[in-house]
Amino acid sequence: MSAPNLLSITPWPSLSAVLLMVLLVAALYLARHTAHQAIHAATHALARGLRLAAHSVAHAEASLAARNREVLLAAGRDAKERVVEREFARVADTARKDLASYPDLHRRLSEAIIRIEEDQQNAVEVPPEAPGWVQAVEVVAKLDARNAGAEILANIHKSMVKAHQEALQSYRDASGERHALLRRMMPDWRLILDTLGRVNKTVESVIERSQAIDRHMQEYERIVRGEDRAVSVLSSSSLVYFFVSAFVLAVASAGAAVNFTLIARPMAEMVGGTNFIGLFRTADIAALVIIMVEISMGLFLMESLRITRLFPVIGALSDKMRGRMIGITFAILLLMAGVEAGLAYMREVLLRDELATTALLRGDAAAALVNDHLWITTAAQMGMGFILPFALVFVAIPLETFVHSLRTVVGVTAIGALRTLALLLRVLGNGCRHVGTLAQRAYDLPLFLPLWLEARYGAGGRAAPQPEQAAALRSEPSLEVRS
Repeated sequence: MSAPNLLSITPWPSLSAVLLMVLLVAALYLARHTAHQAIHAATHALARGLRLAAHSVAHAEASLAARNREVLLAAGRDAKERVVEREFARVADTARKDLASYPDLHRRLSEAIIRIEEDQQNAVEVPPEAPGWVQAVEVVAKLDARNAGAEILANIHKSMVKAHQEALQSYRDASGERHALLRRMMPDWRLILDTLGRVNKTVESVIERSQAIDRHMQEYERIVRGEDRAVSVLSSSSLVYFFVSAFVLAVASAGAAVNFTLIARPMAEMVGGTNFIGLFRTADIAALVIIMVEISMGLFLMESLRITRLFPVIGALSDKMRGRMIGITFAILLLMAGVEAGLAYMREVLLRDELATTALLRGDAAAALVNDHLWITTAAQMGMGFILPFALVFVAIPLETFVHSLRTVVGVTAIGALRTLALLLRVLGNGCRHVGTLAQRAYDLPLFLPLWLEARYGAGGRAAPQPEQAAALRSEPSLEVRS
């Protein structure tokens, strides 16, 4: 029914409008209780659903946090085990290289000490014996001067001088021999000092390694116990490793792009520059395949050397089989590097031919002459083509770090997203309850006059409410409060 028909109930449209308004207010007033219950039920159901969704999201966030914690602790245990294993290997190498020769060092020290003791005993200074002329002087002093002749005194003087010279020479010879023994002791002393210095350095190295092992073992025990501090340290370390490895991978991607530029044009001459596979040129796909093969060989080489652990199958191979894989992958890399060097040289040749052809077509004979210094760029391109494949080998290290840290970063990001979603659902649930109350007040807004009259005069001409209706009316505000 259209609006003009509604306004034609009475001959006067204004009266018809007033009558319709009164009827509408009366209908709304009579349906007020049912409308409030419907609004309350709808908003309560919506709020409860949002709260249940918030609880589910919070539970999922807790499960993901527990899973991320387990992943962090497992990665931390694995990393610490590798570090401790490497430290023990270093200690074993030190003991094998340095301490294994300790019996020989001990024997050399003992021999040197024995020689020093013998030389020291031989170098003991022995006082010279008292010369015999002392007794002769005493005898001569007791002789009578008249009976003693001058000849006897002269002979005694000569004997005294000769004995003194002999005693002095003997003392000098003995002192020279002792000094020679002392000089012969010096190499043994130097040998002892050098040996003790090496032993001291070895012992200090072992002590430093043991202190590092103790520190790593303490961190490993905290990780095994699952302490919160260890988890926070591992989480922050994973974030740092993620961004650093992402930066290194970006640099490696730039190097791969340069490598692609070096070999794309010669590959177009080999496989055809007008052939397409889908939307891409066959030459570009062939150049990318070469680069990917080089990166794959680099990954296998790093796995065979046990520098990375992306493929447990390779790490579980025997040493003999790993040695074969190392030789095969290195040979393939060397072959691919040689191929790229040849393609880089071919690119320079094609560039020269193109420049010469363009110069001849322009009629510039001087520009068509070969430059004597172009060999520098040729050598540089060939060197880059040969070195870049070996440089891409080391992409395996940041790639492994990126893959392992990506799990943690994704977990932390997902936890943050779920926490934000749970908060949003809780806010929406609380908002739905308040929206229900607001909708009830908005419903009562056109009914302000009947409600005022009801509050003013009680029932106001209506029949007295039944006890059940009165109880429902009394319980209505409590429902609103609970909502």
